[in-house]
Amino acid sequence: MNVFSIRSQIKMDIRGDASGFLSAHPKTPLLSLHHLEHVDPIYSSMDRFQSIKQLMKAADVDQPRLLQQTICHSRKLNWSFSISWGYSVHVYENIIPRSILKTPLETFRPWGRWKPPFYIFNTRPLSNDPCATPHVFSFKDIKKINETEVITNYSRIASRGLPTCGIANNHSAESVSRIEVVSLTTKPTQNGKTECCDVVEINGMEVAKLKLRDCMDDELIA
Repeated sequence: MNVFSIRSQIKMDIRGDASGFLSAHPKTPLLSLHHLEHVDPIYSSMDRFQSIKQLMKAADVDQPRLLQQTICHSRKLNWSFSISWGYSVHVYENIIPRSILKTPLETFRPWGRWKPPFYIFNTRPLSNDPCATPHVFSFKDIKKINETEVITNYSRIASRGLPTCGIANNHSAESVSRIEVVSLTTKPTQNGKTECCDVVEINGMEVAKLKLRDCMDDELIA
């Protein structure tokens, strides 16, 4: 298999671990990812074929929303959430501006031996800073709650192996094992449209429940 494409509008040639890019995908229908044999399986616990089948579980339910990024914050816990719908959730132990979270973590490598800049988009370097390194959760399953809502579940990949972010009034997210994200199915995401979300509940610091919604007129989404 050389090409992976769903309603392609963007084409990117990258190698290695594409998770940083897929977790902060631009607000367009899913990319074409060429030379898939040179990209690691997009789910680390599966092979390439199984990974594509896993992603299609979400696409079969709500294809226009697939990989669309939604960002919300918990001011109480000083956490930031970055959702790549149907793929991953990143939890940061810090309130990080949307403009930064929209920039992909550079987990990948350029395709050719080009001179910098390697990409036509900005990237964030990987870091061991516990305030800038996310807890990563991977898409596990999807199910309908009722006629208009679905819930996607994301499970923790592994411990970060880092201490808690040392900002005042901060809370560790290490105990969170699962993220639940509720979204509507009756109004598919429009191309280029940004959604917002709310932290609905965090049960015993083990399960975080988030709900996607339309952004309010006066809500800062930059």
